[in-house]
Amino acid sequence: MPNRLANETSPYLLQHADNPVDWWPWSPEAFAEARERGVPVLLSVGYSSCHWCHVMAHESFEDELAAAYMNEHFVNIKVDREERPDVDAVYMEAVQAATGQGGWPMTVFLTPDAEPFYFGTYFPPEPRHGMPSFTQVLEGVRTAWVGRPEEVAEVAQRIVRDLAGRELDYGKAGTPGPEELAQALLGLTREYDAVRGGFGGAPKFPPSMVLEFLLRQHARTGSEGALQMAADTCEAMARGGIYDQLGGGFARYSVDREWVVPHFEKMLYDNALLCRVYAHLWRATGSDLARRVALETADFMVRELRTDQGGFASALDADSEDPVSGAHVEGAYYAWTAAQLREVLGEADGDLAVAYFGVTEEGTFEHGKSVLQLPQDGPVVEAGRLAGIKERLLAERAGRPAPGRDDKVVAAWNGLAIAALAECGAYFERPDLVERATEAADLLVRVHMDGKARLARTSKDGHVGANAGVLEDYGDVAEGFLALASVTGEGVWLEFAGFLVDLVLDQFTAEDGSLYDTAHDAERLIRRPQDPTDTAAPSGWTAAAGALLSYAAHTGSQAHRTAAERALGVVHALGPRVPRFIGHGLSVAEALLDGPREVAVVGHPEDPLLAVLHRTALLGTAPGAVVAAGLPRAADGSGGEFPLLAERTLVRDLPTAYVCRHFVCARPTTDPVELADQLGTVRP
Repeated sequence: MPNRLANETSPYLLQHADNPVDWWPWSPEAFAEARERGVPVLLSVGYSSCHWCHVMAHESFEDELAAAYMNEHFVNIKVDREERPDVDAVYMEAVQAATGQGGWPMTVFLTPDAEPFYFGTYFPPEPRHGMPSFTQVLEGVRTAWVGRPEEVAEVAQRIVRDLAGRELDYGKAGTPGPEELAQALLGLTREYDAVRGGFGGAPKFPPSMVLEFLLRQHARTGSEGALQMAADTCEAMARGGIYDQLGGGFARYSVDREWVVPHFEKMLYDNALLCRVYAHLWRATGSDLARRVALETADFMVRELRTDQGGFASALDADSEDPVSGAHVEGAYYAWTAAQLREVLGEADGDLAVAYFGVTEEGTFEHGKSVLQLPQDGPVVEAGRLAGIKERLLAERAGRPAPGRDDKVVAAWNGLAIAALAECGAYFERPDLVERATEAADLLVRVHMDGKARLARTSKDGHVGANAGVLEDYGDVAEGFLALASVTGEGVWLEFAGFLVDLVLDQFTAEDGSLYDTAHDAERLIRRPQDPTDTAAPSGWTAAAGALLSYAAHTGSQAHRTAAERALGVVHALGPRVPRFIGHGLSVAEALLDGPREVAVVGHPEDPLLAVLHRTALLGTAPGAVVAAGLPRAADGSGGEFPLLAERTLVRDLPTAYVCRHFVCARPTTDPVELADQLGTVRP
């Protein structure tokens, strides 16, 4: 019989709707039930494409005996971390503070007042590797709750006090300058893996926001070292198993240092961020590999993640049914044996594919299977023959049971996708990608945004979810709208971005200029989350700072620029110390140091030179430059849709570009080459 999750919209919660566990969604009623029964709360947090979440669900939450014990002695709450990032952040901070590590599934035991007192992540069904079994944990917590209630209460209150003492005070740190960004670059250089690309050891995550910083650092200072780290890391990832060599798109991370074996789930945010990074790498270098990967990743998002309503789904699962064994295992959809390649392609093309994709007889993954790669020393293959090989392998793969898709639309991640697709469409002259970006933006306005421009976090099948947007939603959606405005020349997207950044000022900003992850009027948790560091996507704090800065450059608003500068105090404090974990903030700081530049391109829409100058402006590498294109705007506000176009005149009645920074404008130009020079690398 379905439990209380049966009417939820989250695909993750619905995966648990038929568990014998009497799950509750996060709600005041659940805590009231725990208070009335005098039992603790078991909070389980995960997400639909999480491999170990599926494992624990199968081992424990589908087990009748374990479920019966849970139902008798606990009120059990299941949370989708992607729907409620605020709940996840607060309790993950507690888990990490107590255990030194975190991850999903996250298992936390709470008092009926939502105070945590015992933590963990995955618990196995039997004791193993020094971990207690899930049943042992349940029994131990139950024993402590009944036998030592004062001790439990004291632990819970101490944890809440400790969390409250972690309030951040970076409002007085000052804005980051060239020295802080140079120190950040030096710190990244020390942690860089010069052999394999990327930073740190295994598991190795795509450092999307750091790569963006390195490209902007190169554009502002001419640092060849920054560009080399970015380019080499991008090539290593694109050649590795973390990248889908057949269908495009990136997996979540690599379990090894060499990018060979991925954790196979594909997330929208990773692919949106990396699509944009590779597009920007192509813009800086002209790399054919960067162009190919950017476009393949964009096409992957449109083909496999786009929903019927025009938005983009959150993720594809890591696991799927193995067509041979019938078991539900990780990577079954993507991995190949050498024999399978030869069976599909024949001996000659099969042998070529084995060599070209780095497939070995013993396998690079599990059970003799390999993840396809592009080894540096692989054979050179004629383009037409390679296309045919890929086409046949894709057709064969399409016949396998596909990984499940989490169809919920997350506002923030769709904002990232809008920016990536809009820019790819402009750079590579793919208007279809700009159309897809516009359709996703339309969905966010129609479904996620209410009459007061407040954002909902999620929707599914065109129906809005119940959870309020958090700071990252406002920052990333505003960023997407601003990128779309620059690409399309449609001022309405600047207007919508303005509504969102105004709400950042009104609802998320503290008196000292620091930012909170939840609005002033949001549900009160045991602590108001406030995290400026990047996780898999930009932090809400620095995403909002970037949107505030870009909006200020578009409009000349000093209030928005001041707010951006104050928010960037966190980068001044953390950038030199932990650059790997505040890459997006460093990128925004690069834009601040460069201006950012304001580019106005005016002209008659029917004149082809306007389109040439507009695309040239978009291809400029100046960090964070904003672009407005269209008809000149008269003093009375008629004409062009952007403030930057106000009273701009045409030179010799030709489309004309104006580049300004720090209240100083370069000479207006009608020459695309001169415009490119004005927006190119600034040498120190």
